[in-house]
Amino acid sequence: MGKIIVITGASSGFGALGARALADAGHTVYAGMRQTTGRNAAAVAELDRYATGHGVDLRAVELDVSSQESADAAIGRVIREQGRLDVVVHNAGHMVTGPAEAFTPEQFASVYDTNVLGTQRVNRAALPQLRSQRSGLLLWVGSSSTRGGTPPFLAPYFAAKAAMDALAVSYAAELIRFGIDTSIVVPGAFTSGTNHFANAGSPDDESRVADYADRYGQLMAEVGGRLAALVPPDADPGAVAEAIVRVVDLPAGARPFRVHVDPSRDGSEVVSTVADRIRVEFLHRIGLDDLLAADSSR
Repeated sequence: MGKIIVITGASSGFGALGARALADAGHTVYAGMRQTTGRNAAAVAELDRYATGHGVDLRAVELDVSSQESADAAIGRVIREQGRLDVVVHNAGHMVTGPAEAFTPEQFASVYDTNVLGTQRVNRAALPQLRSQRSGLLLWVGSSSTRGGTPPFLAPYFAAKAAMDALAVSYAAELIRFGIDTSIVVPGAFTSGTNHFANAGSPDDESRVADYADRYGQLMAEVGGRLAALVPPDADPGAVAEAIVRVVDLPAGARPFRVHVDPSRDGSEVVSTVADRIRVEFLHRIGLDDLLAADSSR
């Protein structure tokens, strides 16, 4: 039976690809995006054309993760229309590039608001339903930057993604007794096929950017290109969407805790394997084995 799924940040990138792939797999998908009648009206129209052309159940829903009211309204609509909710895909995120010092604290807070607090708002809206069902899946779209090799000049984004990963890990143990699964899909650096780098924000303090430019020359502008050089030419961001579908389609309780999709092989999978194993061993040591999924070593 198809699942009822909400995916955030679905106007473009991994979110748009994932929403379409999940709908193609037979699920009812609510593609969350903000400003559905404004800036993202064209994305909504494209989504509707895809749904009609492919005969799938794919619907846009107004969902601004920076607003608790918006998150509550979006999740409320899904539950009213479907009577249940099976999967929440946390995908919404925003990238910025530039020297860390040149970003104001308010800019750092804005990146955290989207990448971290946004997931908390959606969780607070959705989890009462999932807990009452005693079933569901939180699927978090993370980043290999959390534990892999990382270039400079992406600090706010990397820090926020690391915080989101830590939140996902804690939620996993706190939700398993309600029958709610957790999986973290970890994309590497896909420098084409998404708008991640094209839409990246920049620091407000231009004078400090200039100070760094004196020492680092064009390196700040070259980070994307250097990452792109590590990515095989046939790397397809659609592989992330495929990984999301595979996780969703697995039976409850048998889903992997973490799945890497990293064509650049930045080392994240190696480090995460160790970190996740230590987490498993620690919970065993303190007698909390029941907080681990049946196949938590995968």
